Amino acid sequence: MQLDLTTDAVTLTQQLVDIESVSRDEQAIADAVETALTAYDHLTVSRHGNTVVARTDLGRGERVVIAGHLDTVPVNDNLPARYERRPDGDLLHGLGTCDMKGGDAVILRLAATLPEPDRDVTYLLYDAEEIEAEHNGLNRLSRTHPELMTGDFAILMEPSNGGVEAGCQGTLRVDVRTTGERAHSARSWRGVNAIHRATEVLRRLNEYDARRPVIDGLEYHEGLNAVAISGGVAGNVVPDECVVAVNYRFAPDRSEAEAEAFVREFFTGFDVTLTDSAPGALPGLDRPAAKAFVEAVGGEVNPKFGWTDVARFTALGVPAVNYGPGDPLFAHKQDEHVPVEQIRRCEDRLRNWLGGR
Repeated sequence: MQLDLTTDAVTLTQQLVDIESVSRDEQAIADAVETALTAYDHLTVSRHGNTVVARTDLGRGERVVIAGHLDTVPVNDNLPARYERRPDGDLLHGLGTCDMKGGDAVILRLAATLPEPDRDVTYLLYDAEEIEAEHNGLNRLSRTHPELMTGDFAILMEPSNGGVEAGCQGTLRVDVRTTGERAHSARSWRGVNAIHRATEVLRRLNEYDARRPVIDGLEYHEGLNAVAISGGVAGNVVPDECVVAVNYRFAPDRSEAEAEAFVREFFTGFDVTLTDSAPGALPGLDRPAAKAFVEAVGGEVNPKFGWTDVARFTALGVPAVNYGPGDPLFAHKQDEHVPVEQIRRCEDRLRNWLGGR
């Protein structure tokens, strides 16, 4: 399918949705995006696997990056796109409408119709966000061509109900292991029950007092929770091992190393194994480009409690926010949809911020 970047953003969203692009199968949509963008002389377009980068090079004093992923979760009887007219506001239904082809349409419209923005812009549409990080197009680009992701400020157009969600919290997981000694359960006093020893792990978690640091005027709320527990050998055996999986969501003023050190200290006396970790992202709302952006889109900012790819920009020293159409609660659902008014509003506000008319 050919994409028409001169059409309105809602129609363009529908065109994008109707190109099936489940993770690892993004070639067709990347081809369509690359073909559409190369028609514009004011853009320098490059292709990196199924990630497409388009840049203006006007010598402006600032550069901003506006990014969105092209892939979706698997189809769930929710293609093609369907338009619904409603008294309380029209909706566009279909896989990817919310997460995040509405945002992608806004990116493509701005790239095509703003030949002279008042800031240089890098428009970045990438693959494989919905699966393991090793396949993620931004992750790959940050290793092979980090210069294409650099700028004074970045916007990731993940669905945020058309509001600004600044930065994101980091996340790590650990296994907290208790050990004991096996014995026949009829003679349990001859052994040591590892599951019973996990009581202290759960007690500490129950008494955890969440840290709530304020960063750039935003209060982040950390979380430390058991998310799984495993142990046991057989119905008549006292178990000699129990593992409690714990997830720590930490505010972006802590590094991964600091977060790991906190968790290890919290579980002093226990065997703690780190199983997964990803850094948070500072909001960077003190940067001029960020301040101007927040003012342009209404002035209200909320902290981002989940993890998103904004953290990849922070790792490169680029402050970033999430801003896009759609309620994230509908992402990945069979009835995924986006309010068409949010698509139009996001485009209008970004256009005004970039000096468009």
